[in-house]
Amino acid sequence: MSGLHDCRKAFSDTLVELAAADSRIVVVANDSIGSSNLKEFKRRFPERLVNVGIAEQNMVGIGAGLANGGMIPFVCGASCFLTGRALEQVKVDLGYSRSNVKLCGMSSGLAYGELGPTHHSIEDLAWTRAIANLTVIVVADPLETAAAMRAAAAYDGPVFLRLSRMPVPVVHAEGYEFEIGRAPRLRAGSDVTLMANGTMVSRALEAATLLDADGIRAAVVNMSTIRPLDHRAVLEAASAGPILTIEEHTIAGGLGGAVAEVVVESHPVRMKMLGIPGEFAPTGSAAFLFEHFGLTPEAIRKAAIQLVKESAGGTHSAHSGN
Repeated sequence: MSGLHDCRKAFSDTLVELAAADSRIVVVANDSIGSSNLKEFKRRFPERLVNVGIAEQNMVGIGAGLANGGMIPFVCGASCFLTGRALEQVKVDLGYSRSNVKLCGMSSGLAYGELGPTHHSIEDLAWTRAIANLTVIVVADPLETAAAMRAAAAYDGPVFLRLSRMPVPVVHAEGYEFEIGRAPRLRAGSDVTLMANGTMVSRALEAATLLDADGIRAAVVNMSTIRPLDHRAVLEAASAGPILTIEEHTIAGGLGGAVAEVVVESHPVRMKMLGIPGEFAPTGSAAFLFEHFGLTPEAIRKAAIQLVKESAGGTHSAHSGN
């Protein structure tokens, strides 16, 4: 696979595949048939799709009820509304009750761009990561989307699956096997580890390639599961050197915070977190917002260079590139 791909197609194709093989698979949506790419599922399985309208709290509750009845519901909606409006239901009806519901947070992060702060979903990982019993997954490409959905369907318990609507390149090899709680190392390196997930993984890989010219060998780890976090992958990175986390999310409570919790307790090492710096993101295209918050390959490169210099006490031979 080459070029850029919308993970929602892999989501839709895999959902239909799962439903064809298992009559327990159902979908609950909040008037988001188009944006969640559910048209083919509706055509194939109209009796297994419940559209509750713009009523996210009801949507999650209905999903929990279906799970209690033995079904495997995929509850789909824009991540900003699915998590923000229905957080109490996610906490009580899913986490506390251990309901076998698969929450699908669509168009997450900054994907809605021009619709502004009400539609930016940059807090969803902090909210969901704090809920006990809830597995939290952020997919990076179509291959991981399909594999993570199959893993979520097979897993007995609540899952939050975070998907973007922004096209991304494929970063995994064909035959990639996703495992909940395991963070694959996509690139070896000994000077710094770039830890990313979702749309930031491909950008981290681009930045690592740029860093080669600076004499810096950067490893890249796809931390696709936020909860449970792969502690071994974090400790391996910390043993090698400094860690730079990159996320399409606020740096408060997201990927960087999760990694820092492990680092500070088990293997202190210098870190830097790239993301939204504790503020509401402005209105603008996703491309503008990534540039604004330093989430481009070039900005990641510069942050990594600075981190390596700080970690080495300013003695590293790499040039700044300025």
